[in-house]
Amino acid sequence: MATRDVSDEAYVVGLCERILRENALTQHRFDWLLGDPGSGGRQVQLPVDAYWPGHQLVVEYRELQHDRPTPHFDKPNRLTVSGVHRGEQRALYDARREEHIPAHGLRLVLIRPADLDADGRGRLRRNDTADLAALKKILARASDEDRVTDTFRTWLLAEGWTPIDPTDRWTDLEAVCGRERLICEAKGRTSDKGVDADIAYGQLLRRMTSQDPHTRYALVMPSSSLKTAARVPPTSDSSCASTSTR
Repeated sequence: MATRDVSDEAYVVGLCERILRENALTQHRFDWLLGDPGSGGRQVQLPVDAYWPGHQLVVEYRELQHDRPTPHFDKPNRLTVSGVHRGEQRALYDARREEHIPAHGLRLVLIRPADLDADGRGRLRRNDTADLAALKKILARASDEDRVTDTFRTWLLAEGWTPIDPTDRWTDLEAVCGRERLICEAKGRTSDKGVDADIAYGQLLRRMTSQDPHTRYALVMPSSSLKTAARVPPTSDSSCASTSTR
């Protein structure tokens, strides 16, 4: 069996490092990402394949055994501390990563052999040119709005807020802190800040359906758009939140 430093996982992480221009913390462990308790009650911190603190990004490379039964890796006749065999535990822990990593304000990107130049057995052919091009697309954010939303989510967590699934599918971000509830409309960098700010306020007004005095609404924009977003009457009851991004 290949050692980790020459594995397909290491190859993918190395290409991501070239794209991101930052070395990854490989097999990094967070104190809030834990496995199931063993017989003595101890919970092991689950590793992630690669973590880039500067990008607030976690990358997991999912080989074929993560998506299909593989007796060699699953060991179906041997139970783990979770009370299931290794393959089922792997699926449980993968789902746990997918839940907890974004909940802590980090972006999680999953990469599979099919995303790159791989053979039918899921082994990478190590075609640097093709794989780099594919990874650049995978790592690219869908929009600058995602970047702003991720930054504000991280700030909310640090301030004691808990992001939750929005009750309105058009809401960009929703969070609670005690009895308080915050509903956010987010916008990224734009070439026409005034028009986009006006559109954002219109979208936010349509979210204002609750009569609960503990519900607040916020417009979340990069700091470069703060001056434009703040062009509202001083008696306005709305909130304008600026991220620290430029």
